[in-house]
Amino acid sequence: MPFVNNIGPMELVVVAIIALLVVGPKRLPEVGRSLGKGMREFKDSISGMSAQDDDDEADAPPLHRAK
Repeated sequence: MPFVNNIGPMELVVVAIIALLVVGPKRLPEVGRSLGKGMREFKDSISGMSAQDDDDEADAPPLHRAK
């Protein structure tokens, strides 16, 4: 498929117009935030790192060995 590598500004404008028509101008920022948050969570889960992981360890009391 030769057209896959040739995504230019005109194609991005077409995608943005279609998204605007499908979602609507009022909900488009909300959908963008949700999509960005989902992508960020996916990236963090793949890398195994998260800001919340560090915070949870700092707030948790120290673990003691069972006797």
